[in-house]
Amino acid sequence: MGCVSRQLRGFLAWSLWPGLLAASIFLTDIVLRDGYGILGFNAVYISLAAALFALERLLPYERRWLDNCGQILPDLAHTLLNKGMAQGFVLMGTVFGIVLIFEPVSNGYWPRDWPLALQIVLGLTVSEAALYTAHRLSHEWPLLWRFHAVHHSVRRLWFWNTGRFHFVDTLVSIVLSVPLMLLAGAPEAVIIWANAITAFIGMLTHCNVDLRCGPLSYLFNTPELHRWHHSRKLSEGNKNYGENLMVFDLLLGTFFLPRDRRPPVDIGIGDPMPPSFFGQLAQPFRSCKRRLPAAAAE
Repeated sequence: MGCVSRQLRGFLAWSLWPGLLAASIFLTDIVLRDGYGILGFNAVYISLAAALFALERLLPYERRWLDNCGQILPDLAHTLLNKGMAQGFVLMGTVFGIVLIFEPVSNGYWPRDWPLALQIVLGLTVSEAALYTAHRLSHEWPLLWRFHAVHHSVRRLWFWNTGRFHFVDTLVSIVLSVPLMLLAGAPEAVIIWANAITAFIGMLTHCNVDLRCGPLSYLFNTPELHRWHHSRKLSEGNKNYGENLMVFDLLLGTFFLPRDRRPPVDIGIGDPMPPSFFGQLAQPFRSCKRRLPAAAAE
């Protein structure tokens, strides 16, 4: 039984990441085609969260990350009020409003005769240029790090804190990425699909499930990569900035995936972070410190 159990665990470790992503995309395609829109997408998203909740207990990457760290309610508030509402308002105002201004000007730049799947791949690549830039700046520019530190202050990674972002941090990413796609002439369907896939990959990236992604980590942002990104050492944490795709990390030398050791499980930041949601919202306006002094980080 032990041998079979290890074999099954190994099979699941290699198959779950692509399987869950593919299933989420497949179900989203069904609900969008049937006209369920945002309600259908939310149902798929919640289903993925429920699956990861169960898998984190059956196949945890780090058992210590199953312990309650007292941040369940603040993480939920960040997800609903900061990440969710900021994305909702910006996308409603930008995609369905400003698109009327941009589309007549830039329709000619987008290959609308391509199959939708190829257009989505192009959309993910275009938006990745902006998302990579925003993410890297949030680590290297102290003013933006104040807000991004709220996300990196987590002491464990699990599906629940996927949306733990300060609203300023969220707005910076959206304001850079969505207009870039609009300027390129991306149609509404491509923008919706790019955001849906970003949501799925984001939750899979943060989950506390023992997953093996192998060569996929050279194409997509995976849990194996993102756990290094949350390292307390700057030489490891200031790497793997890709939101969905790793193309710019590979091109610009910020890809990091050592094979001789596992990512650290003692994660977080050097500076204190208030335990309450409102304290975390106010913290960036009080402090401009970096995560750790360079000497201490090494």
